[in-house]
Amino acid sequence: MRLSRWLAEHWVMGVALLVLGYLSLPIAVVVAWSFNRPSSRLSYDFHEFTLDNWRQPCATSDMCDAVLRSAQIGFLATVVATAIGTLMAFALARHQFTGRAGVNVLVLLPMATPELVMGTALLALFVSAGVPQGFWTVLLAHVMFCLSFVVVTVKARLAGMDRGLEEAAADLYAGPWQTFRLVTLPLALPGIVAAALLAFSLSFDDFIVTNFTAGTTVTFPMYVWGAAQRGIPPQVNVIGTAMFATALLLVTLTSFLHPHRPPHP
Repeated sequence: MRLSRWLAEHWVMGVALLVLGYLSLPIAVVVAWSFNRPSSRLSYDFHEFTLDNWRQPCATSDMCDAVLRSAQIGFLATVVATAIGTLMAFALARHQFTGRAGVNVLVLLPMATPELVMGTALLALFVSAGVPQGFWTVLLAHVMFCLSFVVVTVKARLAGMDRGLEEAAADLYAGPWQTFRLVTLPLALPGIVAAALLAFSLSFDDFIVTNFTAGTTVTFPMYVWGAAQRGIPPQVNVIGTAMFATALLLVTLTSFLHPHRPPHP
């Protein structure tokens, strides 16, 4: 009876842990393979434990250049998309204007559009406009699809904010800029940071849209795709593990800096 009662009370948690374990399986494989010395370039078996992959994370100069290029594009796309998307989220969440519903639909379209369709459409646009494909066309494409995710994420944060705190600041003779700087922005900051992290992740690992708009520019996902034909170097798993650890660290720091506080009764 005790066992059945315990199972009845904790089965949801058990299922959630199983699902999380299943989702974490590929990450665990990447981490384990970052310490692997394969028997050959085309082999994916765990042959021998080694730290050489971490001591020499750059298998070739081409891989390091591709990682740096993806980081540059991801950083620039994140800054531009977060700045524009945050302003759009404030406009859509706080103001009423003609065409607001249509703008909301247009914001969601890049999220709902298959990447293959988006990539071919962008390629046709750049070719018809006579724009040579390269670093800047990839950046423009990444800003476009990251923008939607930033708007939705920040908008959700703004929807959960208590407007009474801003009204209280105004009642205490705080000006509009003071209210925004001292009250609104700190409250919205977790959502903005989450949107920026999401935008960088989407930009860094994008392959389909990048493949259509890159021209001769090679990003890290495109390097991995090309290396798969002749054997992926184990250092690729090192880069993946380092990126995952960095994202996990940033999320953890954000959680500690902005802990969730239950509402006051």
